[in-house]
Amino acid sequence: QVQLVESGGGLVQAGGSLRPSCAASGGTFDRYVMGWFRQAPGKEREFVASISRSGGKTSYADSVQGRFTISRDNAKNTVYLQMNKLKPEDTAVYYCNARGPDAWGQGTLVTVSS
Repeated sequence: QVQLVESGGGLVQAGGSLRPSCAASGGTFDRYVMGWFRQAPGKEREFVASISRSGGKTSYADSVQGRFTISRDNAKNTVYLQMNKLKPEDTAVYYCNARGPDAWGQGTLVTVSS
């Protein structure tokens, strides 16, 4: 059973950067397409970014395109989300997802102050 643990969230001022990470265990990491999602207070969970099994293909929500970069290190069973030029509207709990087993982490809170 795949387990995912996010870390690296925090409080940052608008315009700043954060790099959450998600460590996987209990499965075959390089077999899974990985994604990041987020859920802001009072809103539904939404897609942020995804990355193919090899890391060669990525996809982004329009709202983060050009500011966020998803990457993975299959040797470390870890996926990252580099977030630059953060905006207050990026404030949310960020979750990683392993698509194959549909596994989710517990989330990491990102708060962007104006």
